[in-house]
Amino acid sequence: MADKNKKVAPKKPKFNPYWIYGGIIIFFIALQVFGSSADTTSKTSPAQFFEYLRSGDVEKVDIINETTAKVYLRKEAEAKEEHKKSKPTSIFPTTAKLPNYSFQFGDLALFQESIKEINSEIGKDKAAELTFSIDSNPWGELLFSLLPFILLIGVWVFIMRRMSSGGGGGAGGQIFNIGKSKAKLFDENSEVKTTFKDVAGLEGAKEEVQEIVDFLKNPEKYTNLGGKIPKGALLVGPPGTGKTLLAKAVAGEAKVPFFSLSGSDFVEMFVGVGASRVRDLFKQAKEKSPAIIFIDEIDAIGRARGKNAMSGSNDERENTLNQLLTEMDGFGTNTNVIVLAATNRADILDNALMRAGRFDRQIHVDLPNLTERKAIFEVHLKPLKKVAGLDVEFLSKQTPGFSGADIANLCNEAALIAARHDKKAVEKQDFLDAVDRIVGGLEKRSNLFSVEEKKTIAYHEAGHATVSWFLEHADPLVKVTIVPRGRSLGAAWYLPQEAFITRTSKFLDEICVTMGGRAAEKIIFNEISTGALSDLENVTKKAKAMVMIYGLNEKVGNITYYDPAGESGFVKPYSEKTSELIDNEIKNIVETEFQRALDLLESKKDVLKLLAERLIEREVIFKDDLEEILGKRPFAEIDRKPSEKIQIETKEEE
Repeated sequence: MADKNKKVAPKKPKFNPYWIYGGIIIFFIALQVFGSSADTTSKTSPAQFFEYLRSGDVEKVDIINETTAKVYLRKEAEAKEEHKKSKPTSIFPTTAKLPNYSFQFGDLALFQESIKEINSEIGKDKAAELTFSIDSNPWGELLFSLLPFILLIGVWVFIMRRMSSGGGGGAGGQIFNIGKSKAKLFDENSEVKTTFKDVAGLEGAKEEVQEIVDFLKNPEKYTNLGGKIPKGALLVGPPGTGKTLLAKAVAGEAKVPFFSLSGSDFVEMFVGVGASRVRDLFKQAKEKSPAIIFIDEIDAIGRARGKNAMSGSNDERENTLNQLLTEMDGFGTNTNVIVLAATNRADILDNALMRAGRFDRQIHVDLPNLTERKAIFEVHLKPLKKVAGLDVEFLSKQTPGFSGADIANLCNEAALIAARHDKKAVEKQDFLDAVDRIVGGLEKRSNLFSVEEKKTIAYHEAGHATVSWFLEHADPLVKVTIVPRGRSLGAAWYLPQEAFITRTSKFLDEICVTMGGRAAEKIIFNEISTGALSDLENVTKKAKAMVMIYGLNEKVGNITYYDPAGESGFVKPYSEKTSELIDNEIKNIVETEFQRALDLLESKKDVLKLLAERLIEREVIFKDDLEEILGKRPFAEIDRKPSEKIQIETKEEE
């Protein structure tokens, strides 16, 4: 109670150095303003002055700068009634005699002549003394001479104070503290709401990361048995799979200081800054240990050393990496600091960084499977106003290969589509439209095609659909459309089945399906258009993978030329003879499957025409239309979990 009754003393204003600068500026301005008008001299006219001169009242006339006359009266004249108001006063104390009157005159020569004539008339006893002087303001001149330097110094002081106070980007933005770490600290004072409950799927990755959090919370549980806390964990996976989200959950779950920054935060144009920031980061972490450091996109500084011959061995990025290696596992390393890092390019990281003792664990964060996609959908569907009974299982089956970020984007896009159509809730069709929008692009129904072009596109897409329908290892067809989307003029949509291995027959059937569009054009029009650029790119890529990567070609043999790290550079790891063999085999695979598609469509020419006419009529047809025209598919579909994104065979503009 006594504390409550105490009167709080008013806070005194804090001293600000800018007050000194302001006082100096005001002082100079005052000197300039008041120095030029320090006396209160009465004004008069030339005619009145000449009357005073004739009466002998004037003792001296001082001509200033050849334009102004200052009049000094005699002592006996100042006592006259008419001159009592002319007694001069001054703001500043002075011993010098001040002028009684002042006025402006015109021509100097004429003015001098008039004074001489009057002086000769009144005699020497009453004659006025004529003097000349130049009036100047030394304080004003000093101010104007110093003003540029004052402005430069003021701007410099302002910039330096702004940078030192965090206006230039915090500690890393200071000109004198450029080597300081840019890491953002999350501790008990920072509210991080993300927890492991917000991370759907990724069950294996969550278990690994949860164990690291448990290490920091209960270290005795593990050290009592002689174990050591891991020094680092590397999150590896494709973009959008939730690596950064997982790190945010660690920050929310671990009740220890959490330093978060990106690999690019170490990169700077100044030599030695990256290494300095690494030292400062680990210094701060050790002071607050136990702590966690999270480096996102570590490949920005962790790329394998010695790969770039142009930059030399003393590269700034390599210096930063060397310092990071030393801090993670070197003399004086503190084991109470755990380093988490994330990258989607683990193949290019330096081997010294990846070894045990630095990153003891590599946690793979892969694309979600069917069950994990369902869990991710349930998280992102919570804030949406959706219709009752929405089939989440169906949505997860329609989005094979979607990452967590893709699913979040899909849910948002579905909500936008529903709002665009003035719906009160998001429906199943909105999600299907969102899938089409994300994978294929925006519909462009405004494109005007001629009858011949529309017919060509229809036969091309019908060729894809027909070939895929009668090939055993082709992916199940979802729908066929000739409505342009993005760059494509038409598309055949497939739903890939999950497969962790791909056989040669699967590769060949996919190439045959892709060439089905060009084969249909060849059969119907006896010529091929330029629209199927993506088809050629797709089949060339697959055939090249069969020959050069997976060793699925008999003539080239069981050998691979896959180089994930790009170490070969511009040098081919095979001879010219082998290069010629590879080219021939790639071409042979594509041409063989093209002929296979021609033979199949030739035997199904009648249903191909029916399917194309249905496409021209409706623009979009689905699996039911295919069953009506082509009959039941002769091969039973295997019920597998989707694992890859929906493949689109498109007919693109040239």
